[in-house]
Amino acid sequence: MTHPIDLGNDMTLIDLYDLSMPERTGAYVLHADELTVVETSASPSVPHLLKGLEDLNLDPKDVKHIIVTHIHLDHAGGVGLFLEHCPNATVYVHPKGKRHLADPAKLIAGAKAVYGDQFDELFDPIVPVPEERLVEKGEGDTLDIGGRVLTFYDSPGHAKHHLSIHDSLSNGIFTGDTIGVHYPQAEGLNFVLPSTSPNQFDPDAMLKSLKKIENLNVDQIYFGHFGRSRDPKHVYEQIRFWLPRFVGVGEKVFEDHPNASFEEKTKLVEDGLSNIVTTHLVEHNIPSSHTVYKYLSLDLQVCAMGIVDYLSKSK
Repeated sequence: MTHPIDLGNDMTLIDLYDLSMPERTGAYVLHADELTVVETSASPSVPHLLKGLEDLNLDPKDVKHIIVTHIHLDHAGGVGLFLEHCPNATVYVHPKGKRHLADPAKLIAGAKAVYGDQFDELFDPIVPVPEERLVEKGEGDTLDIGGRVLTFYDSPGHAKHHLSIHDSLSNGIFTGDTIGVHYPQAEGLNFVLPSTSPNQFDPDAMLKSLKKIENLNVDQIYFGHFGRSRDPKHVYEQIRFWLPRFVGVGEKVFEDHPNASFEEKTKLVEDGLSNIVTTHLVEHNIPSSHTVYKYLSLDLQVCAMGIVDYLSKSK
């Protein structure tokens, strides 16, 4: 198991082994006067989060703040279960996500529609968060945790219930999935792809959120998947490079196969995304046998679903 990673600025990254895969989803621990955790991943990851806190000699009872960037289950599905270990903590969430953490029935139904028989293995149990322990945070809201101030920004594109959170001490920002997924497995590339999962993907909103983050002039980006980039400019360039290409693959499928079913279009888009991404990586000396493709396989499948969903609504 990976030991917690010291990121400096009194911040530690804990690998949460989402889907039992290392370096897929992480939680960030802010060692401030008021101990703060950003992201929890899904419930099967909570034991890894608790073990990471134990490795840091931290007691969950001392956690004061738990922040989720958005309510997709690979980021917030475990928050209710984790909260059971943190009796003194409050959970912070986007105003559009609050009711779904209090009553996760729609979250569960939506995830079952996407993941089917795999749902229990990936996400169970999803524990409701008591309403009195939920606090909404919206555009420009702040949270002073002692020695650093966190500022919340509404950042749709990946989801309408998405926050990005600026940290004053490190001049970094927790971006969840708003400006992509970072693949540390692709060593040396600082490789980032947009996350276009259903059902609220909006490429125009994603680019506006990217611009908002860019205008903050941050020094580092903390991804939900996975880890940190100290080269924000390169991240912005990659999203601007890949996002129109992802949507373009979908538009070509809709043009060439107008009568295909949703499932058929999704498979065609997935194949198209895989082709352009694989070609790019091979050109950058990442052979098709490389570990990174295990991570890309699931992500591109979900990205394809989101692109087809978006284009179906747009037509």
